[in-house]
Amino acid sequence: MHISAINKINYTNLQFQLGSHLADAFLAQGHHVFGCDNLSGGYPENVPNGANWEVADLCDFQKTLNLTKGMDIVYHCAATAYEGLSVFSPYHVTTHIVGASVSLITAAIENKVKRFVFCSSMARYGKNQVPFTEDMIPTPQDPYGIGKVAVEKILKNLADLHGMSYVIAVPHNIIGPRQKYDDPFRNVASIMINMMLQGRQPIIYGDGEQKRCFSFIADDVDILTKFALSPDINGEIFNIGPDEEFVTINQLAETIAEIIDFPLNPVYMPDRPQEVKLANCSADKIRNFFNYQTHYSLKQGLSEMVTYIKEHGTKPFQYHIDLEINNEKTPATWAQKIF
Repeated sequence: MHISAINKINYTNLQFQLGSHLADAFLAQGHHVFGCDNLSGGYPENVPNGANWEVADLCDFQKTLNLTKGMDIVYHCAATAYEGLSVFSPYHVTTHIVGASVSLITAAIENKVKRFVFCSSMARYGKNQVPFTEDMIPTPQDPYGIGKVAVEKILKNLADLHGMSYVIAVPHNIIGPRQKYDDPFRNVASIMINMMLQGRQPIIYGDGEQKRCFSFIADDVDILTKFALSPDINGEIFNIGPDEEFVTINQLAETIAEIIDFPLNPVYMPDRPQEVKLANCSADKIRNFFNYQTHYSLKQGLSEMVTYIKEHGTKPFQYHIDLEINNEKTPATWAQKIF
């Protein structure tokens, strides 16, 4: 399906980092942006000026149906993005992954949305060999990743049947300003920066040799905005993020400490259950389709995060999600609220 013009764009979770930056980008291009957020995370000040938004939970289908009326494009960025926590609070996480997504997909189809852009997760790949490529069979290792794959399949099923164009984006390990940094359950770089700026040693799970690539928010937004109008990408899956700097969590902590000039002596705690040791996506496909390239190195991205958190002030960690399963396998950082 070729989309020649956009009148209205709908976003989910404008309080979150990704949704707010995408809204900024499209507002700058002169589009009308409408968003919704259930206020479960992020910061209210992230909502850009000029964006119309409502407090709404996507699990409320009638509300979602009303919010998507008249929309041309839907970007679905909303997620309880708690991969590690999902094995201890699976009901909460999957309800707001699968249930909320099906509600939005259904409403978009009913309201004849032209294109639906779904932000999936690198968790879809699980323990596949790195670097992950889009043609790999997903092998998710936790309810969060399983939920994301389930949504991908439901989206394909319904969109193909009812004629809605869709694209699946797989952004991974996004870092940058506006990221929630007082959340003890996710965003490892933000957690470390918040702790070090408080004069506290960061906590690292396992031996710290887990390897990841981190993607600066501006590099993701630049590509994601192109999904709105690009022809001939219906049904495609695209990894988004760098594959040049594949670093360990130990190296991540060392880089942050160097930026802050912090005397690093991390506290090591047992591995988190189901955590994948090596997770890195290939960016070859997105390079071929969109001439994708990264503009921010890991150190540059982390430096901008340090500046942002310094400007906004460090925060105590908020344990805002209840543990549904609390046993000997639950990380002490969560069970005992160590952060």
